[in-house]
Amino acid sequence: MKDHQMGECLLFLVGVMVLSMAHSKADQNENWWSETVPYKMGTEKMTKLHFYFHDTGNPTAVKIAEAPGSNSSATRFGELYMTDDPLSEGPDPNSRLVVRAQGLYGTSGMNESSLIMGISLVFVGNKKFNGSTISVFTRNPITHKEREFAIVGGTGYFQYARGFITAKPYWANGKNATVEYSCTIVHY
Repeated sequence: MKDHQMGECLLFLVGVMVLSMAHSKADQNENWWSETVPYKMGTEKMTKLHFYFHDTGNPTAVKIAEAPGSNSSATRFGELYMTDDPLSEGPDPNSRLVVRAQGLYGTSGMNESSLIMGISLVFVGNKKFNGSTISVFTRNPITHKEREFAIVGGTGYFQYARGFITAKPYWANGKNATVEYSCTIVHY
């Protein structure tokens, strides 16, 4: 190779290196707000829980909004409620309180009675789970015999939770009811 060709080749390589470094620096500046680091999470575990929801004459859910026409809708479509419901370890409403279901639900079905629920199940009175939560965001077709709710997150003992809850009527009399909840939770 001749000297002038060698020089051109070196200039070309230096130019490529400079451009490469400039692009690398630009990428770093562009992504200054994010960082990916090696992370190894502990072993996942599965927890199964069983408790009962009680819907009694004592109002633990209050209507906070409604759409025009909700009152004339057969399904009460467009109503929004805030709730703080007790869930106990047994079907007797006087059994030990283990969870409070706190959040929002709205009547979401125009042609079928269903709810859309955004609820945190807050654990109380249990050393192992106390203060931990399970986050539920799901559709609840309330007239179905058996329903499944999606667990989309959690805190405390249930960090990174996912899973599902099956809900089925245990007892009902008019507007009063007890619903059995069985939870399958995968978490770290």
